Amino acid sequence: QVQLVESGGGLVPPGGSLRVSCVASGFSFSNYWMNWVRQAPGKGLEWVSTINTGGDSSYYADSVKGRFTISRDNAKNTVYLQMNSLKPEDTAVYYCNLRLVWPRVDYWGLGTQVTVSS
Repeated sequence: QVQLVESGGGLVPPGGSLRVSCVASGFSFSNYWMNWVRQAPGKGLEWVSTINTGGDSSYYADSVKGRFTISRDNAKNTVYLQMNSLKPEDTAVYYCNLRLVWPRVDYWGLGTQVTVSS
């Protein structure tokens, strides 16, 4: 079965950097686009970034463009999110997401907490 396990969250001061990771299993990782989605306290889910199968195309929400970088290592079944110039408004639980188009199914990890605070 599909499993997504995030790690790497923590407490970081404003302006700092952090890299979160997601290890995937139970499916052919290299054949699927992968997403990062976050949920801030008291708010809904917010799409953050998407990467294609080969890792040569990526997409970002305007709120993180220029500060975050998504990447993947297909040999390790892992997708990363490098977060630089972090702001307090980046505080959220960050989820790794696999979205299947047909049938429409979303798979999620348990998330990793990122807190940006001095």
